Amino acid sequence: MTNLDKYRNIFLETFSLADDFDVENLKFQQIQEWDSVGHMDLIASLEDEFDIMFDTEEIIGLNSYARGIEMLKEHAIEF
Repeated sequence: MTNLDKYRNIFLETFSLADDFDVENLKFQQIQEWDSVGHMDLIASLEDEFDIMFDTEEIIGLNSYARGIEMLKEHAIEF
């Protein structure tokens, strides 16, 4: 499984989305599940899966699926 697959699956699982959901265009609070609690669940799952730690600015700045990929790349995660 690639890092992109792992990343996508985290979004699908965290927010209980169908496999065919257009997660690539998802943005914070665009769906009911991505509220503040869902956001922290997402952060924790990403940190666990990729063995990284986000700082406060990153946690606040993760506002879309696309931005999350950029942030992981900044942590030397390859996609």
